[in-house]
Amino acid sequence: MGQAKHIFLLLLPFFLLCGDVCAQRTIGMPQIINYSSKLYQGGVQNWSVTQDTQGIMYFGNNEGLLSFDGRYWNVYPLPNSTIVRSVCFDGSGRIYVGGQDEMGYFEADRKGTLIYHSLVGKIPAKERQFADVWHIAISGEHVFFQSNNYIFHYYQDKISVDRSHSSWQYMTSVTNRVYAQDMERGLLRYEDGSWKQVAGVNSLKEGAIITGIAPYAVDTLLVATMKDGLFYLADGHFVPKATSMDPRFLTNRISSIRFFGNDLFALSMYPGGMMIVDKNGMVVQRYSYGEGLQTNNIRDIFKDRDGNLWLALDDGIDYIAINSAIKYIYPDQHTKLGTYSVRIFNHKLYLGTSNGLYVTPYVGNALDNIGMSEARFEKVPHSDGQIWSIQEVNGRLLIGHEEGSFEVGDDSVRPIHTNTGIWTYQAASRVAPSRNVVVGSYLGLRHLLFDGQYFVDNGHIDGSDESLRFVYYDDRNHMVWVSHPYRGVFKLSLSADFKQIVRQKRYDVVDGLPALLHNYVFHIRNDILVSTPKGVYIYDAGHDAFIPAKQYEALVNIPIQYMTEDKTGNVWFASNKRLGVLDFSRPLEKYPYTVTYFPELNGEILGGFESVYFHDAQNVFVSGQKGGILLNYKAYQERASKPNMLLRTVKAFDSDKKEQLMLGGYRYKDISSTKLRYAFNSLQFSFSSTMYDQQDQVEFSYMLEGLETKWSAWSNRSEKEYTNLPAGAYVFRVKSRNGMGNESEEQTFYFRVAPPWYAHPVSYVLYGVLFLIFIFWILRIQRKKLKERHRDELHVRQLEIEKKEKEVIKLRNEKLEAELGFKDKELANLTMNIIQRGEVLSKIKDNINQTMNRLEDKEAQQNFKQLIRLIRSAERTNDDWEKFNAHIHHANENFFLRLKQQHPDLTTNELKLCALLRMNLLSKEIAQLMHVTVKAVEVSRYRLRKKLKIDSEVNLYDYLMRYAKSEA
Repeated sequence: MGQAKHIFLLLLPFFLLCGDVCAQRTIGMPQIINYSSKLYQGGVQNWSVTQDTQGIMYFGNNEGLLSFDGRYWNVYPLPNSTIVRSVCFDGSGRIYVGGQDEMGYFEADRKGTLIYHSLVGKIPAKERQFADVWHIAISGEHVFFQSNNYIFHYYQDKISVDRSHSSWQYMTSVTNRVYAQDMERGLLRYEDGSWKQVAGVNSLKEGAIITGIAPYAVDTLLVATMKDGLFYLADGHFVPKATSMDPRFLTNRISSIRFFGNDLFALSMYPGGMMIVDKNGMVVQRYSYGEGLQTNNIRDIFKDRDGNLWLALDDGIDYIAINSAIKYIYPDQHTKLGTYSVRIFNHKLYLGTSNGLYVTPYVGNALDNIGMSEARFEKVPHSDGQIWSIQEVNGRLLIGHEEGSFEVGDDSVRPIHTNTGIWTYQAASRVAPSRNVVVGSYLGLRHLLFDGQYFVDNGHIDGSDESLRFVYYDDRNHMVWVSHPYRGVFKLSLSADFKQIVRQKRYDVVDGLPALLHNYVFHIRNDILVSTPKGVYIYDAGHDAFIPAKQYEALVNIPIQYMTEDKTGNVWFASNKRLGVLDFSRPLEKYPYTVTYFPELNGEILGGFESVYFHDAQNVFVSGQKGGILLNYKAYQERASKPNMLLRTVKAFDSDKKEQLMLGGYRYKDISSTKLRYAFNSLQFSFSSTMYDQQDQVEFSYMLEGLETKWSAWSNRSEKEYTNLPAGAYVFRVKSRNGMGNESEEQTFYFRVAPPWYAHPVSYVLYGVLFLIFIFWILRIQRKKLKERHRDELHVRQLEIEKKEKEVIKLRNEKLEAELGFKDKELANLTMNIIQRGEVLSKIKDNINQTMNRLEDKEAQQNFKQLIRLIRSAERTNDDWEKFNAHIHHANENFFLRLKQQHPDLTTNELKLCALLRMNLLSKEIAQLMHVTVKAVEVSRYRLRKKLKIDSEVNLYDYLMRYAKSEA
């Protein structure tokens, strides 16, 4: 036993070396995309991977759940900011996650935003501290979460707990059955509500930990253990599986295994990178830090719905487009050399690079894909330098080298001539071995002779001095077609001995070509073609000119620098580092072929030195800037499908840049029309497509129905913003297309921008009410104006009436004044008459008294006395006075009334005195009228003042005139 141990230790380096050799890479390497933690802005470590039905990827990350849709990364932390160790999609919209003392699921709300729902509250209180949830398995509606001590079974919104006998180490779901490893009971399977033993613990090496289970056959599983290699599981027993990797398993831990399809398995190791192995345990492909991975420490492998692989790494995430129809060939892993030409010859693959000729043998396999063969590239001795072309001529392999012509042998290259660099070889016969070969070189044309065993240089062909890379030798007419991008297209007639050019013709604009420069000549489908910047032209021998080639109308206005015909009759072409093919096996109504482009190769092919070698439909080799390119054209056609389209987020903003999320992007088909306030009338749409291996070629077109009437131009931009949208209903439409021109289905988002408050329907109702109120107000104002106008008119009419009445009154007053004046005059006259009569009578009486006193006759005196008595009687008579009094009352009726109203205690005599005073009569005159003494009048005046209550300073006449003025 000890001796065996020593032998094993001695042979260990050999086993390790054997492991490295056995783990050699394949010829074709898939595209590998590295996503660093700086790129996705999350935690460094990633633990597990899953994918939903939309194609969105999810990763268990140190900082939470990490999602990726091809364009945008998002991190969703758990409530306790724990590490997400495990993720699993249930197929119906939930992403289950497990962390440290936390488990639950993410599900989109009605806006499509992922919301976390914890299930910890459903766990019995005493089992809620369970550390890490390492694995999640789903079988139908049953969800299982595995920690070290518990398996939590979530079913019908309840959680039951299965405790381990020692510890749970692993759990997974295979073909809808859930398996778990208990370190004491062995491997168990969940059946009929309980865990049943599948294989006892004794079937494995003691302490062996299972890290992966994959389906292998109908009744057999392939089981990976952490340190003890691979095992078959059949009939309840583990059987070791011998593989070429067993020595590597001594120093590397297996972290996971996945069934890849086509009898292949993906196996990740820690820190050994990843390997693709077949059922026989042989390594088909190896991926490690040297082969494009960011690190050799892989935590989990996931095969997405397109058959490509995602790796959860200790530092980042890697995507391997292993199912892609395009692979890359790197003869030297350390320096990815530009590859100019590729050829298969005698079951060997030759690559002409910028640093010599490389060769590897290949063995066909069941996949008929040379790229999956093991790569054992070696550099051919003495081939250092630029290799421009590799061509098979007369059953021999010739290379065009920057130092001359060489024939490739089994172990080295044999120089034919080394006078100048060689571009290409053109044999005189393409069927039988040809004695003559025309060679395009740096300095014109050369001639090679073949003697049946060796090629011999026959020297330079005189008359040709330009560098000629595009050459076609027409052996039937013994002429050579050549082209130079800056010199033009020439037809050269050769002498019989190939020593010189006897006649040449240059074809330019007058011969049908659209321009003189950038023309390239090719022999395609038995025609001489010239590709120009404005399309393809074909040679018309009858007119010795070129005419537009109608059969190649699909290439109009496409500047083609390279064309070649493959063995099936299809035409491959290159235009500005873009590769395409005219597939005549798939004719269309408009053209007898289908035009197919390979956008994944845009910018990858070697510009100016394009080369396509068609071995078969599964192996098309293309010259590349960094290594060769292997295209499986058959698989490419089969996988050419419509890209998917994801509308990821819709956000609305107001003028202050406040954000309102309208769509989260994780579910949008169930979202109905969304209504926005007018303030949030600026929107941002982001969208993507989960064509992870063609992100540089995916293009988008969009249209906002309601604002735009045409779709936008196709572009790689995955965001669109609209600002200050007017109120109204809108539909945002977006679609994608891949590089082949296949378009996805449209995705739509309906929304409505509400009008501003001043344009709201309620506002319009209010406006209507206000308008009616305004109309009512206007009518009221008009009515008021009409009333005022009518009132004014009435007032004017009233004023006119009053004016007329005043005029009438004035006339009446004038008449009354006239009458009053007349009466006053009459009264004055009467008063004067009375006074004069009194004076006359007084004088008569005085004269009589004087005469009587002089008379002595008693009888005469007696007569005079009688006369005096008559005079006195005349003085006492009332007739004149009554008449005078009537005149006073008639003339001063209103005067008396007003005076009486103010002074009701005035007597009749006092009123008469007032009337006489109003007439401004003197006291003497008043005394005569009233037949009293002057003193009596003065006394009456004094008493009148007291009754009227006026001071002595007030003139009695002025006071009484107030009443007379009021009357006026």
